[in-house]
Amino acid sequence: MIVQPKMISGAETLPLVEGGKGVSATNGVSAGAWARAGGVGTVSAVNADSFTENGELIPQLYFGRTRKERHQELVAHGVRGAIHQARTAYESANGNGRIHINVLWEMGGAEEVLHGALAGAKGLIHGVTCGAGMPYKIAQIAASYGVHYYPIISSARAFRALWKRSYHKFEDWLGGVVYEDPWLAGGHNGLSNSEDPLKPEAPRARVAELRKVMNAAGLNEVPIIMAGGVWRLDEWADWIDDPEIAPVAFQFGTRPLLTEESPIPETWKSRLPHLKSGDISLNKFSPTGFYSSAVRNDFLDSLAARSARQVAYSVDPVGDHVVELAVGARGRKVFLTAHEKELAEGWMAEGYTEGMRTPDSTMVFVTPTAAREIHTDQVACMGCLSQCRFSNWSEGEKGTTGRKPDPRSFCIQKTLQAIAHGERPEDNLMFAGHNAYRFSEDPWYANGFVPTVKQLVDRILTGQ
Repeated sequence: MIVQPKMISGAETLPLVEGGKGVSATNGVSAGAWARAGGVGTVSAVNADSFTENGELIPQLYFGRTRKERHQELVAHGVRGAIHQARTAYESANGNGRIHINVLWEMGGAEEVLHGALAGAKGLIHGVTCGAGMPYKIAQIAASYGVHYYPIISSARAFRALWKRSYHKFEDWLGGVVYEDPWLAGGHNGLSNSEDPLKPEAPRARVAELRKVMNAAGLNEVPIIMAGGVWRLDEWADWIDDPEIAPVAFQFGTRPLLTEESPIPETWKSRLPHLKSGDISLNKFSPTGFYSSAVRNDFLDSLAARSARQVAYSVDPVGDHVVELAVGARGRKVFLTAHEKELAEGWMAEGYTEGMRTPDSTMVFVTPTAAREIHTDQVACMGCLSQCRFSNWSEGEKGTTGRKPDPRSFCIQKTLQAIAHGERPEDNLMFAGHNAYRFSEDPWYANGFVPTVKQLVDRILTGQ
């Protein structure tokens, strides 16, 4: 099939975009290879890795005594890593394609990292993609550095709000709008409260509505970049010249994971070809409060089991909560219903003796070892999110969300750094798009074949 180049970030490139993903899942090597092949390479600027002059990885360690001190260390790590990876991508692209960086609006220090990266890598970065929240400031920040911006949204309604609030003032630098399907994309998903996670909607009508909103604003030539669920182009051929959607480009997030240049470790790569349909699911354990799409593994199963060992409690007898229960090594007393006391005693008999209180007046039962690990992770928080329900950190003036830390969630920085740097995928959060099972069904990947990025781009251009 024939795919025509598009104007993206000031140059004609293939309308094929490498998805930015998160912590160390794309870097300068993979992005540079994608751009060198004629497309748009995307460096993840979410806690990106940096290296010494000798090429040794600089561990992201934190020494500050307070969360705010550690947060500033995190920002410094992020800026240094983003600049290093952007330079690597630009140099390896050899003047081909475009280099973008990707940030999450809800990540801690997003604005500081963006300013630091765009200033420190001036001229090396052509565009910024940004999602996870409502990134209304991204337009002004990108425009101030002469860089195109690409908001990631999941509905026409979200784009309309961003356009009215901010983007109309910086129209010239709007390079494209990324529609990320909230039911199919990997990582955090933009499902609204009115959308059912168990009832996916086909993307075509939603993208056509987005195009209608964009055209009404005079953005007829600004491309929509379809993201989430994109595996092969022949499945989207009827979109390419459809006046209700075009111009359109396509973002590939999952397939580039399994390439020679992909920075994810071999333990992760070796897991991908064995995924089956149904292995990837939406969950709401993330400390961001968003739904996210990940491989169902021991890590997610343990979180599900923890939440299942949960009862409502009161500190004083009230209503049906009149049955006393002593919890933990200190024997602190709470009041439960008779039925829930019976459940709690059963869990305690199995070794889940520690009751950890949630912000919702419930208590989850965990082992003493798990309780210590949860508490240690909460105390060690370095503010990797703008707001974290696990640790109750907030970038706001008070430094807290004002709610109790939530033991039903987890430290996302810890687990994403772990899986990205070689620890067992089964024991960590393994983000994946819902198409990841197709590695096991696509004959191109038979017998353990792992392509280069150039081979993958060439394959995609055939439509397959």
